Amino acid sequence: MSTQRATGEPGLRERKKRETRQRISDVATGLFVERGFDEVTVAEIARAAEVSPMTVFNYFPRKEDLFLDRIPEAVELVAEAVRGRAPGEHPLTALRRLALGLLGTGHPLSGARARFRPFLYVVAASPALRARAREAVDEVERALTEALAETAPDVPDPRLLAALVIAAYRAVGTGTVARLLADTDTATDDTAADDALAEDHRLRLTAAFDALDRAFAPPAP
Repeated sequence: MSTQRATGEPGLRERKKRETRQRISDVATGLFVERGFDEVTVAEIARAAEVSPMTVFNYFPRKEDLFLDRIPEAVELVAEAVRGRAPGEHPLTALRRLALGLLGTGHPLSGARARFRPFLYVVAASPALRARAREAVDEVERALTEALAETAPDVPDPRLLAALVIAAYRAVGTGTVARLLADTDTATDDTAADDALAEDHRLRLTAAFDALDRAFAPPAP
């Protein structure tokens, strides 16, 4: 019998697996922020999370994925935005809605909040994490290319569009990250500064999608 309920909610076994994965990730993140990524071993994380090292690797094949644990979510969100868009809706419209929605809710994948600064410090200090982050961008781009190729026959070059979308999002994101890392004087609970950061991110994100629309999206009839 499936653990998935008729309502679509996960069953008990699936919920426990999600809870275990989240607990391991939370423990690992705390240790990495406190001591640095390269100074913490998987064995230490396993002991702190009260699981075996094998269990850690069952959920996270690589140590880097313990910290960059939202990579699968990013891949899924981008692909689903394209595959699940309304009939006749251009993929860029759906991707713009996703990007602005993540920003509006303060989602960690937007990166545009001061509370993410400690996380960004850890990534910036670790060559291994930076390399894994670059791989993650490639994974998202491949997933987007596949979704476009499968569902958007009017897009003449899905690979090109996916590459440009990801490049635009990355350019906006790295600009925000650079601003966050450079601004060491602003407290993470400074609401006004946080709102200003998010608004600047929104404006640049909107400009990026406007440029993509001009190049790829046909004008409305």
